Amino acid sequence: MTDRLTIRPAQGESSTIPLADGSLLIGSDPSTNICLHDPAVTPRHAILENSSGHWIIRCCDSGASILMDGRATGELRLEHGLTFSIGSTNFTFETTRLSLESQFGGNSEIENPEEAVAQLHEAQKRVTDEMSNIVVGQSAVVHQILVALFARGHCLLVGIPGLAKTLMARTLAGTLELHCKRVQFTPDLMPSDITGTDVLEEEPGTTSRKFRFKRGPIFTNLLLADEINRTPPKTQAALLEAMQERRVTISGISYDLPQPFFVIATQNPIEQEGTYPLPEAQLDRFMFCVRVDYPSAEEEERIIMETTQDATREVHRILDSKSLLAFQHLVRKTPVSKHVGAYVTRLVRATRPDSKQVADFITRYVRWGAGPRAGQYLILAAKAHALLRGRLNVSCADVRKYALPVLRHRILCNFAAASEGIDSDEIIRRLLEAIPEPDYKAGE
Repeated sequence: MTDRLTIRPAQGESSTIPLADGSLLIGSDPSTNICLHDPAVTPRHAILENSSGHWIIRCCDSGASILMDGRATGELRLEHGLTFSIGSTNFTFETTRLSLESQFGGNSEIENPEEAVAQLHEAQKRVTDEMSNIVVGQSAVVHQILVALFARGHCLLVGIPGLAKTLMARTLAGTLELHCKRVQFTPDLMPSDITGTDVLEEEPGTTSRKFRFKRGPIFTNLLLADEINRTPPKTQAALLEAMQERRVTISGISYDLPQPFFVIATQNPIEQEGTYPLPEAQLDRFMFCVRVDYPSAEEEERIIMETTQDATREVHRILDSKSLLAFQHLVRKTPVSKHVGAYVTRLVRATRPDSKQVADFITRYVRWGAGPRAGQYLILAAKAHALLRGRLNVSCADVRKYALPVLRHRILCNFAAASEGIDSDEIIRRLLEAIPEPDYKAGE
């Protein structure tokens, strides 16, 4: 027996049932697989089913809920030892299945870090090679997207139309065996068009009606938010909870998103009419703001010649979702020295004009500096970059490499900077020159 569910009712004895591939219906109706005699349980309350090797329990209608740690949710992905309740009945899920994810995602230390890093480096190389067969050039952008993906962040791609921003997202989804959905953001797009909504349905064979949650396109592994600045802030805000907490809340009930969950948003900087600038809270949810530039002359000639032929190319799948989650855990588990941590803290705090001993150009040109999330993402980016390069040690040089994509959308310049033609990128370059690494000898 590999998977089992222990049932502990408020009254009566506990019982344990084995779980085989398929599904189980839980409710108060005697015809359900697990019948609960509880007035708080609806006739067909929830369904437990195996999806791609993982057990998931979800409510059958919006009037039902599942409780975990006092929080009502409409769906749960079951992990070993997880406890949840339906009504007054508690459930505990146990499994003995082993996977790459469990090897890296548990509390125990990684037995062979060098081998794990070698696997990640090889996987990154194969994914990059596959993407290069479809996307010509833009190697730096592709690498930054992969760093954000393995660091469990999100990417905002800023560039003029026609630079393969959408193509990169779709190709990445194909190489990683991820479900990908695209949402074209328009001024008339509503939040429910992204998250989903409750719909009233009539049950077959009866006259009774009930609300059922209809999922929106956000329930996917890779969400491509195309031209995100073309929709009003109300609709942009529909992504806030999903990007930070990996769930959405509808009518007071939370629904967990599939894992892994990764957002790639595109934005055209030259189109001003009919656009809505992203609020700072929305921008801060993105780990990277990546600027996509024109290709080189050689790359552009290759694009023109290869894309005008009657030929199609396909990519091969390199990683599945379980392996990707395992590598994301590996990035989080990678240690970082106090020296690097002190440098990141010093760099982030130096962006704030109200800090002590701040550089003169910061007080002159910066209105708002970066918050603590910038430091978190700088550390994660440095970790992921080092591992993707086949190294276990993280250096300050790795931090400096990703200072621009992490900080450029978190530093708000004032009018003086705009009048003198100075943007956030120039501010960051000056900071990198002005802020030294901590000195070991001085005890910093």
